[in-house]
Amino acid sequence: MNPASVTALNVDEIRKQFPVLNRKVNGKPLIYFDNAATSQKPISVIEALAEYYRNYNANIHRGIHTLAEEATKAYEHTREQARAFINAASPREIIFVRGVTEGINLVAASYGRAFLRNNDEVIISGLEHHSNIVPWQLICGQTGAKLKVIPVSESGEIDLEAFTRLLSSRTRIVAVNHASNSLGTINPIKEIIRLAHGAGAVVLIDGAQAGAHLPIDVQELDCDFYCLSSHKMYGPTGTGILYGKSHLLEKMPPYQGGGEMIKEVTFEKTTWNDLPYKFEAGTPNIADVIAFGKAMEFIRQTGRDVIEQHEQALLRYATEKVGSLPGVRLIGTAPQKVSVLSFVVDGIHPFDVGQLLDARGIAVRTGHHCTQPLMDRYGIEGTVRASFAVYNTFAEVDALTEGVRRVINFMR
Repeated sequence: MNPASVTALNVDEIRKQFPVLNRKVNGKPLIYFDNAATSQKPISVIEALAEYYRNYNANIHRGIHTLAEEATKAYEHTREQARAFINAASPREIIFVRGVTEGINLVAASYGRAFLRNNDEVIISGLEHHSNIVPWQLICGQTGAKLKVIPVSESGEIDLEAFTRLLSSRTRIVAVNHASNSLGTINPIKEIIRLAHGAGAVVLIDGAQAGAHLPIDVQELDCDFYCLSSHKMYGPTGTGILYGKSHLLEKMPPYQGGGEMIKEVTFEKTTWNDLPYKFEAGTPNIADVIAFGKAMEFIRQTGRDVIEQHEQALLRYATEKVGSLPGVRLIGTAPQKVSVLSFVVDGIHPFDVGQLLDARGIAVRTGHHCTQPLMDRYGIEGTVRASFAVYNTFAEVDALTEGVRRVINFMR
């Protein structure tokens, strides 16, 4: 395989936009393969944060002075960018949240508390991150609803036939991820949504691992809710979006109370603000939302197709190279994956592999990746996870392969 022949991306030019990639770790050039946990940030995002605080720091929406108007305009511009990024019908359907975790908790607490009843059913999958498990456990405990789980095959794919059997007249909510953070599996969410709607259920999609890698069109998918985290899309931490169909958001009670989410307040009664502000109580994370817009710009300008082609080439190359090492067992071998390579090495704990790779400047993630039930499915404590982004190179994959080879030789 000739890596240079399978990608049209000028990675050298891309890498110039990411200052952190110039640093050394333990005397070695940084090789950052922990992108599924959080991606690095381009200069445009970093400068947007500094620009806000340097030149127009102000609270938004209610101020009539120039700085407040400038801040409000920039903040609401990101909302429109987010709408376009996922092709939502209206900016009213874009709620700013701290990330996917808060987005799921908002839906579970608001929609779940309003519409779940005793013996109703919520369906999730065995591939879910804890943030798409625990909120549903909490709301099921509060409402008497029952949580059901779609089983996962040995290759790491959702069992659609089992899902069909789980659906019933009591199914109210189906919540699954677009792509697995642990294995990279891309789920057939359009078919899942179609089947769930056929049973009368609403569908929430956790898009944390899709935003930087896959095209997203919420109208074409026909999902009811979709969540994204900025920090996994080259943007800042602490912000993201919840998309919801407006007719559902209108029926849902507020998630939190405070400023901005109200129209009128008396001691006798409070009336709620219009969408999307009904769900945005208090002073928001203004600077990071504005910078999130720059991250979405970076993805659009680089080109989703180009990014996907490059990352898929990296994944194929790494799968071939690392997967051929003695004692390495790949975990998650679905044919459709985002750029995540998860593996274990016989007789060597993942933590030891990760620590020895770090000594060579290679950053990977080890452990259960907030998917303990999935690790239990495979009978393992955790994996070594290398996850690739647009700025990674084939030479870095070679370094990872050599690093794992040296770990195997050293530990044995």
